[in-house]
Amino acid sequence: MELSGDPKFGEVEVEATAEELAALADAVVAGEGHLTFSAGVLAAIEVAATDGPGVLVSVDGERRVLVIGGDAAGRQVLAEVLRDIASTTDGGHTHVDHCPGHPWLAEGSLPLIVDNPLGGMPRRQLR
Repeated sequence: MELSGDPKFGEVEVEATAEELAALADAVVAGEGHLTFSAGVLAAIEVAATDGPGVLVSVDGERRVLVIGGDAAGRQVLAEVLRDIASTTDGGHTHVDHCPGHPWLAEGSLPLIVDNPLGGMPRRQLR
């Protein structure tokens, strides 16, 4: 797994295998977990259950950790998003961005781009 981008001023891009995204989704649903890796701007993802409302994604810059916290309902939706992008068969990516009135992301949540394991852009066949 690799996390890149500028977590202070923009968004974080998540590049992972299908197995790594499944492990992250499992941790998100469970409301606990710590995944570490050696590549990228950040060194780990930490997941914790909180009261919410919704899911808040943030960065602990001192520890270089992406922190995902939130209530059970919001974490369940985020896990489904992670599993969906991991299983897409033609590549692509998905944006996890807060906007006013968002049903499960908390205000102030850091934007994420989650790449499909086949690549960040859909693969199109030329005819």
